[in-house]
Amino acid sequence: MAEPAHVPPADSRGSGATAAAAVSVARLVEAAASGDRSAWHALVERFAPTVWAIARGHRLGAADAADVSQTTWLRLVEHLHRIEQPERVGAWLATTARRESLRVLRLSGRQVPSGDDLELLPDLTAASSPEDRLVAEQRERVLTELVSNLPTRSQTLLRLLGADTPLSYREISEALDMPVGSIGPTRARALEQLKRLAVRAGVDPDDLVL
Repeated sequence: MAEPAHVPPADSRGSGATAAAAVSVARLVEAAASGDRSAWHALVERFAPTVWAIARGHRLGAADAADVSQTTWLRLVEHLHRIEQPERVGAWLATTARRESLRVLRLSGRQVPSGDDLELLPDLTAASSPEDRLVAEQRERVLTELVSNLPTRSQTLLRLLGADTPLSYREISEALDMPVGSIGPTRARALEQLKRLAVRAGVDPDDLVL
């Protein structure tokens, strides 16, 4: 049987590619529900960054985010045979991760983010050489400092839109509980605000690639 997993560290695509991706995801879900471990691990590999982004997006520390991630995958194991729309399991996972994150916040007595108040850590492309890694690490430090001043929902949105397996606007809308029509404007505002923060910090905005 599939086992839960945690991997620490979202609609401009063509309709044909989107449909093909949905079919592929649906087949993985069906195969995993039938006990195919390789299909389960493929689902984890594809959507773990999304789950992790949601958890970290609620200002959870690494340990709490790991717990949320683990619980989210456990919930999927429990409901794997009852997913009504297997092609949209990414949205199901994101929504579940959001609910689990809010639960952890409430249990700990911390403030629950709402509206435009949600956080994320920048996700940088892996560098291929030691020199590139040094540059990437420096850029990450700068980005980490700058993005901490962005509304957290804007930060999470940027992360989800930039993921290797991006969610559709509809799925992001459900996961973050925000209207589809506000996704584009929220992204644009976040990028503009990040650029202004970079300029004030004496950093070239062109060097900050999300």
